[in-house]
Amino acid sequence: MAQVVVLMGSASDEEIVSPCMEILRNLGIEYSVTVSSAHRTPERTERIVREQEAAGCRVFICAAGMAAHLAGAVAARTDRPVIGIPVSGKSLAGNDALYSTVQMPPGFPVATVALDKAGARNAAWLAAQILAVSDDALRGRIREARRKMAEDVAAKGEEIAKRYAC
Repeated sequence: MAQVVVLMGSASDEEIVSPCMEILRNLGIEYSVTVSSAHRTPERTERIVREQEAAGCRVFICAAGMAAHLAGAVAARTDRPVIGIPVSGKSLAGNDALYSTVQMPPGFPVATVALDKAGARNAAWLAAQILAVSDDALRGRIREARRKMAEDVAAKGEEIAKRYAC
């Protein structure tokens, strides 16, 4: 059973969204991933949401660029948390996607993260934190991962300090 469903508006988003799946995998969170467009395949999007909810999905992550309506389209069809990853486009540098993802009507929120790969990473972390509210083991894995991040930063800091020591 996928606890998290990751939807991309286009197959071209895969490289940008891949860090999300890597983090979910590393944290031991079951997920599924597919492509569905709010505009080109609206019936598919609706079917995926219905089927994944019935199968036990607890969080949806949606990545899309340009009009970026995928997260909003999913939010309109579920009462589960939806996290939106705005994807940079060519003409407006991702501002169009950011505004489309973040500016939702009352009652249909989309938790919006940063653009592109940074957003993909934080979407996974946010989904993990949502799931960890009722999963102590996952909460422990999140804490351990953060502890390791802190150790890595300290080690890099010491390495740089030694390289430039007088």
